[in-house]
Amino acid sequence: MSEELMRAILFIATVVGAVGAAYWRFSQAIAKVDKELSEYKTHVAETYSTKAGMQEQTTAIMRAIEGVAGRMDGLHERLDRLYDQGGRRGRNPP
Repeated sequence: MSEELMRAILFIATVVGAVGAAYWRFSQAIAKVDKELSEYKTHVAETYSTKAGMQEQTTAIMRAIEGVAGRMDGLHERLDRLYDQGGRRGRNPP
């Protein structure tokens, strides 16, 4: 074999080896990230609230807001009555 052929084979083997090593390291990194993501998803599922739980909380909060709105409407009506009565008492007929 000629020296040029040996150099070409050595170059190709070096390139293939470098690409293989890079691929192996990259696949190991992806596997690690995939495992960490899976563990994180499990942690989130165990720790944080579910959609149904959020729906229940939202319903309770909306009921409380509606109750406050009803009380404010009642207060508004009471103030209107107070002003109407106060306006009649305070006026002197002409």
